[in-house]
Amino acid sequence: MTGKPRTFRSLWIFNYRIWFIGALISNIGTWMQRTAQDWLVFNDLSSHDSTQMGIVIALQFAPPLLLSPYAGALADRGNRRKILMWTQGLMGLLALGLGLLVLSGHVAIWQVYLFALALGLVSTLDAPVRSTLVSELVSDKDLPNAVALNSMSFNVARMIGPAFAGLLVVLVGTGPVFLINTFSFAAMMAAILALRTSELRPLPRSSAAQSRIRDGFGYLRCRPDIVVVMVAAFLIGTFGLNTALNIAAMATTEFGQGAGEFGVLNSVVAIGSVAGTLLAARRDTPRMRFMFASCLGFGVATALAALAPSLWLFALALIPLGLMALTIITSANAYVQVTTEPEMRGRVMSIYMAVFIGGTPIGSPLVGLVNDIFGARWGLGVASASGFLAALLGLVWIMKYRHLHLRYDRSLPTRLVLRAQQSPAAEGTEPPPVTAAIDIQEPR
Repeated sequence: MTGKPRTFRSLWIFNYRIWFIGALISNIGTWMQRTAQDWLVFNDLSSHDSTQMGIVIALQFAPPLLLSPYAGALADRGNRRKILMWTQGLMGLLALGLGLLVLSGHVAIWQVYLFALALGLVSTLDAPVRSTLVSELVSDKDLPNAVALNSMSFNVARMIGPAFAGLLVVLVGTGPVFLINTFSFAAMMAAILALRTSELRPLPRSSAAQSRIRDGFGYLRCRPDIVVVMVAAFLIGTFGLNTALNIAAMATTEFGQGAGEFGVLNSVVAIGSVAGTLLAARRDTPRMRFMFASCLGFGVATALAALAPSLWLFALALIPLGLMALTIITSANAYVQVTTEPEMRGRVMSIYMAVFIGGTPIGSPLVGLVNDIFGARWGLGVASASGFLAALLGLVWIMKYRHLHLRYDRSLPTRLVLRAQQSPAAEGTEPPPVTAAIDIQEPR
């Protein structure tokens, strides 16, 4: 590790570096399409109807609710690179089809519904396989860093893609944006083909008999730490991360802005997200405390965004919002991957994806309805409440599984001290010494 930047150490590995470049290009195209699709529905095919936009988002993320466990079983026993070649190619064809339909001038809202659902079906197969393949590119020691850099790639793309898409929508409309995304999938497929198979790390693969879906749920019954992470991820993913929907509503109805500003505001969120990934990449071990503390920070930042009196203050509040959201996602993802047995990783990650992404079909229409009835600020209020509720869940977890105690200490200025000890049910670590008024032994 001497001479290698700690934050970017996984990029010194050839296979991961190739993967990172391909993923970055693909992610830029994906964010361009997301922004164009949202604007197509919200502005071109409806009269700023948040509910319609929420339905399209829900259809795209509905398939994980039913299919993610099956996709996880496939990830545990299939050839991951071949599966990704198929999924990436199909998503490229879907982007091409929607782009040609928009350019023809005959696109209707129901057609966008169908394309969103089809994209969701393919993405459900793609996500757990793509997450699991990263484990073949790097060692377990470097896996948290690789996961964080994956998130950085995603959020750097989130800075570039929406802003570029917003500019293109203003200049040439939404159709060409979908066509550009078609070529971005080709970059990902080229990266997969360029991987050096001799340098891939062989991981245990389950046979068809060993990769039963129910075994993934059985594994989780013995891992309450992963379950609590998944519940918190469900709350944030379902009610908190409807960012594009809330930004569209705020930009148009509250501040009277258009497509260009909508794209820029989506990019502003990514500024904080990239900062979050850089911090996460420096951590060698994923820690639950960062996730739950970030849930609290997310609640605060989202509340500030909801109360912002001007566009500039709203944009400013989106930076810590993006930072907190990314820390939640990265911490949860890395914790689940690193602490799960390799032969179970695909199934557990698929359940995690189903919980995290699968809640979107529930949350997006509800938040869209709140925006339409009560106003855009109340939609952000729902997101803020999800952050506070997830943070409360973390506190309950600590109190139940870490034997949290509250005591009075005259020798300390703050007097009240929270002290936690390791629970026998969790992984063993030595409790740290008291260094502050709040001293909580963190789940590892």
